[in-house]
Parts: sequence; structure tokens; C-alpha cells
Amino acid sequence: MLANGAKLGYSKTAPSGSSTTYTDLPGLKEIPDIGSDPEKVDNTVLTDPHKKYEKGIGDLPEMTYKFKYDNSKADCPYRMLRQADKDGTTLYFRETDADKSTIDFAAQVSVKRTGGGVNGAIEFEVTMMVQSDITYTDPA
Repeated sequence: MLANGAKLGYSKTAPSGSSTTYTDLPGLKEIPDIGSDPEKVDNTVLTDPHKKYEKGIGDLPEMTYKFKYDNSKADCPYRMLRQADKDGTTLYFRETDADKSTIDFAAQVSVKRTGGGVNGAIEFEVTMMVQSDITYTDPA
């Protein structure tokens, strides 16, 4: 499946069932890997002929979304997310992929405008410090 058509929306209030409305963040250019790699926990006993492991818990990585840089309006994603970064606000996000799968999570954000050069587009990156479980919903 191509990433084309993926969207990221946010809500300032915690989701409450299916009535939650997410505001689209236009200009999304790239979505991150999502998930964690659990630690491999050694649980070998002295009588084992080789090491044995159990699946431990994973650490959620920082997830970075890339956007087209646009600072032309007061409510543009760049300004809104910069303000959330400055305030340390936790926002509630929903990524909707082309097949209508959704991924919901709460996160604090860090916003960074990228550099540019000749014929190079300026972008901004939003790094998510996840503050909740990640909820996956398959398409109907």
C-alpha cells in the first residue's frame, strides 16, 4: 500500500467514543514507523543447554511526521503545533491511512523547521513524544 492519501488529525480534548472530531493537519508529506521493538529478556536457567529468552516490553520511539512548510495563516499547522510545543500541551492524534486504518495516540510535540537549498523545499518536522497507548483500528 502506498502512503499516498494518509492524513493526520488532532483534537485538543481526549477522545470520548465515536463522537470525537479530529481537525485535519494539511500538508502532510511523510508518516513515521509506528510500533515498538520489545526487549529480549534473558531467562536462562542453569540446566538449560542454551540461552532462553522471553519477550519484554518495548519502548515507544519518537515518531516524526513531515509537513510542507506553510506559515501563511494564524491557524496553519506550523503555528498551531509550535504553540502546542511551547505550551507543553498534550494533543490527541489520529492517523488515517489510505485503506481507512486508523492509529490513535496522545502526544506532546516538538516542532522543527528544516533547512533548504537551491530547488529544495522547506519542510517542518513534528516529533511526537507519545503519552498513551497506541490504538490500531482496522478498516471495516
